[in-house]
Amino acid sequence: MHFSITLVALAAPFLVSAAPWRRAASTDLTVLIFADVLEQLENTFYTQALKKFQDSDFQAAGFQSAQVPIQQFTQIANDEAIHTTILQSAIKANGGQPITSCKFDFSSVLTDVSTMAATARLVENVGVAAYLGAAHLVLDPNLLTSAASIMTVEARHQTVLNILGGATPIPQSFDIAFSPPQVLAIAGGFISGCDLGIPSNPSLTITNTDPILPGATLNFKSDAINSTISEDTLFCQMLAGGLAFSISLPFKQCTVPQGIDGPVAFFITSDDQPLAANVVVQATNSIVAGPTLGFIDTHSDTLSQLARTGSGTSSGTSSASASNSTSTTTISPSDASSIILSASTASASATSAAAAASGTLSANAQGSNAAASPPPDTTTGPSPDGHIVVIGWNSLPNSTTTS
Repeated sequence: MHFSITLVALAAPFLVSAAPWRRAASTDLTVLIFADVLEQLENTFYTQALKKFQDSDFQAAGFQSAQVPIQQFTQIANDEAIHTTILQSAIKANGGQPITSCKFDFSSVLTDVSTMAATARLVENVGVAAYLGAAHLVLDPNLLTSAASIMTVEARHQTVLNILGGATPIPQSFDIAFSPPQVLAIAGGFISGCDLGIPSNPSLTITNTDPILPGATLNFKSDAINSTISEDTLFCQMLAGGLAFSISLPFKQCTVPQGIDGPVAFFITSDDQPLAANVVVQATNSIVAGPTLGFIDTHSDTLSQLARTGSGTSSGTSSASASNSTSTTTISPSDASSIILSASTASASATSAAAAASGTLSANAQGSNAAASPPPDTTTGPSPDGHIVVIGWNSLPNSTTTS
């Protein structure tokens, strides 16, 4: 079956092929339709979030600059809208009809920016898991390649949302895969008014109110866990990226072990047999509820800290003092050396400035003869609080003050 379309042609690998396209098999169409609904969900989420929250909301949530998250959320929303357009065109071209009757309710998670950002991170991680988990269901290799081109973009979104969440951008070397019923166990609570033709696993909720960290014992809630089932017969399964099998623990002793960082899928099962990470061979008959996705953030690197003022870093504390000043001082390296030498007795703001300046000076420049024989260094730039601009060693103008 040949077809062509000019709509977003350059961004539409689904619709561009040098070889004839055959009509997609029923499973292929099911995957396309399911992927389209998830893209609709993501686009709706970001669109509603951007309409609701203002710059001041992002600043109150601890973002260094409101424009950083707003710009990223806007770009991600645009990507999801394009994905939806292309997926729906491909569905129609292959003899199917997109599902457009779904309603998406995010009222429970659009209460504040922090909750919204955490949910966005969840949505993108689930999106990657959905594409990865459905890959083996696609029969058409052309369609599989095209779907993979969307998944790689979703993974970029995932990384951005990890950064905006103050977590490690790439916490694991492998991603988790979810089957469609497992995806709906997490995302299905936001969807109503449509029949996707895919059964959903029973949903699962972690009821702990504190951040999930190694050593924490988790508590769960699910409609599937009721008085007819003895909790003594249930087991908690933790599946993280890179693990071949889940970590299996008794339901009442579901304690997060050391050494885990990033997204972790939690399942409740009827036996202690670990679940395989590979959804193709995963024994799903024992799953009672889940998964639910939790984030165990044990590390936060510099890139993530730069996005948030509330991370406890010098860049965060310096931001507040900078906002109270209307002047910027430009100094030479010799002046910077003097600041560094007096840092031990300086005020808190001077200490911040010295720390910033020291990053542009070598160890030799911190001695008493630093200005007389500076090593080569062309670094130039402001300190995090904006008060001081250090001019590189190869350019030594007189100190000036601007207001």
